[in-house]
Amino acid sequence: MNAHAVVVEEPNQLRVRELALVEPTENDLVVDICWSGISTGTEKLLWSGRMPMFPGMGYPLVPGYESVGRVAHAGRSTKFEIGEMVFVPGAACFGEVKGLFGGAASRVVIPALRAMRISEELGERGTLFALAATAYHAYPSPIESLPELIIGHGVLGRMIARLAVIAGGKPVVWDTNPDRRGGAMGYEVIDPSEDKNSKYRNICDVSGDPKILDSLIARGAAGCEIVLAGFYDQPLSFSFAPAFLREAKIRVAAQWKPADLVTVRDLAESGRLSLDDLITHRSTPDNADAAYRTAFSDPTCLKMILDWRQAK
Repeated sequence: MNAHAVVVEEPNQLRVRELALVEPTENDLVVDICWSGISTGTEKLLWSGRMPMFPGMGYPLVPGYESVGRVAHAGRSTKFEIGEMVFVPGAACFGEVKGLFGGAASRVVIPALRAMRISEELGERGTLFALAATAYHAYPSPIESLPELIIGHGVLGRMIARLAVIAGGKPVVWDTNPDRRGGAMGYEVIDPSEDKNSKYRNICDVSGDPKILDSLIARGAAGCEIVLAGFYDQPLSFSFAPAFLREAKIRVAAQWKPADLVTVRDLAESGRLSLDDLITHRSTPDNADAAYRTAFSDPTCLKMILDWRQAK
């Protein structure tokens, strides 16, 4: 059983290859992927070769952790049926080619426990669940501690802002790029130079800028908390005295948990969390190299997805 997959051969070199898949077990699903999203955070670091080393890292690799597809085969110990639509947060089924994160392929084999059923109505928007779960995980108790200031109005920043509004908050979002300031839903997006507030109690950074901490601490109130929800490829540092005077707290938001994924799916399927107006670009696998470069370099591209439905 083979699949076509995006393969990052080495930094800055990407192509679609046909790969052999591992044989599914009774606990596995075979999923024909319909759409996969391109991450402008971790995947950009993998593509550029700037991803910090961690277990499983290496080339060649299949990226992708934002995929939606249909069950083509369900092992006898699973509770899925053929034809069900599922969200796939990646796969490791390509033999010697590493699956980091393994979702950008026409077909994958995954443990059934990793798949999540989603409604037919969501369609391609289901690719956004990984970012929605990341946003929710940054604030596991949103009623108690809502972000007042969010840095960055990409998809992740918009997800965090939308979740904050659902919970009753009125966050301010900073973005220096005027092309990114549109599309707010119940919150304000401004250039940081226009913001005079220096009493924010909860600040969330999704910019990935390793040099940003001092400017954020300067905007914090006494006892402020700064949540790092982006991904940083360089060491972070800050001046001690301003942080000391404010008794600032810095918290790192780790990867989402399965419960976060279920929560945001339920919010989206109920209509409370909008996933609209976030997918701005679409491409096909035969143009994957250009699609990845656009996703990583075009500021108007919030989310690029690949349509695999004709690449079986």
